[in-house]
Amino acid sequence: MSDQVWPWWPLLPLYPYGRRRTLVRELIPEQLWSFEQLQGVFYVAVPIRMTVARVPGGLLLYAPVAPTAELLKALRDLEQRYGPVRSIVLPTASGLEHKVPVPAMARACPKAEVWVTPGQWSFPLQLPLSWLGFPSRRTRVLGEDGFPHGEALSWHSLGPIDLGLGRFQELACLHRASGALLLTDALVAINQQPPQLFDLDPTPLLFHARDRGDQALLDTPELRLKGWQRLALFASYLRPEALQVPSLGTLLAQAFQPGCRTARAYFGLYPFHWQTSSAAAFAELQPAAGQLRIAPVLERLVFPRTQAAVVAWLRDLARLEGLRWVVPAHYEAPVPCNPQQMEQLAGALAQRNWAPDQGNWAYLAGIDRQLLRWGVVPDRPRVG
Repeated sequence: MSDQVWPWWPLLPLYPYGRRRTLVRELIPEQLWSFEQLQGVFYVAVPIRMTVARVPGGLLLYAPVAPTAELLKALRDLEQRYGPVRSIVLPTASGLEHKVPVPAMARACPKAEVWVTPGQWSFPLQLPLSWLGFPSRRTRVLGEDGFPHGEALSWHSLGPIDLGLGRFQELACLHRASGALLLTDALVAINQQPPQLFDLDPTPLLFHARDRGDQALLDTPELRLKGWQRLALFASYLRPEALQVPSLGTLLAQAFQPGCRTARAYFGLYPFHWQTSSAAAFAELQPAAGQLRIAPVLERLVFPRTQAAVVAWLRDLARLEGLRWVVPAHYEAPVPCNPQQMEQLAGALAQRNWAPDQGNWAYLAGIDRQLLRWGVVPDRPRVG
């Protein structure tokens, strides 16, 4: 549909490319809304969320997503009820999927101030923000230029952490009126069931529900759940332990089986063989509904030598009076969480084996060791 077109997708060519459906949900009545889209690679797609928060005199956009006509129509409806978009916040220094939509969102909201996390960087060339489309007269740096809506929000930084090529930093904020802590990537609670957004198009679930490439795409509730569990495992570990990559000969032989040669099935190309139960691996990844955790791909590739900094950040969040919810930019939201539960999470992470090397973590650990050998990432990253 024309109102779902995202023309700037070539800047970050992720699925579903030029068409971005948007699901709008009210998270906290009259206070907080979720604008969700899908984003991923090779059908490994998970929800990405822009949170809209009510602030004095209007609205704040936290972690923008692609501003399609469909999204903007829903946003204008909120503006009619609660006032204009006053602030657009890019709460991470490194997340490209959160950075790319910001200039287009800023053009769609020409009176809003744009607030960015310090230390923004680009690769392979370090370019000024104005060259990347950020409006120079309206762009402010969080912390250096203050913080927006201090009467309604409190801000809490994880990092900066030196990544070698650039820095990781994430700024969470507590929306006092709702008790919701808005954050980006560091904490997630993975949905136990396929997110509602997949009701619009379950193809990624059905594609990955197969055990082999010569199986057709079938649609049942059980297969949707199986596909979702595998998507979550891919997104968390990149290559889970239960997965093997078939030989080129096997891949091509299966691709030519009847019923598999369609564009929807990537013409039969399915380079995955699941050897053991993905359900058991998912239960290990997300043991209970609404259980917050550090995303494994971040723990093993971004935070492998900064456990103390992450735990200290969580303990800072545990001191927030009025904390009742956590709203990440991915997966489930809102997630019930009070200060005691946040402190329990910090204590558990301080005690357990951090950034493991074995099992589902082995592939991530191999990437980290290779980056260390090449000198791409520091052995002792600077924090703060």
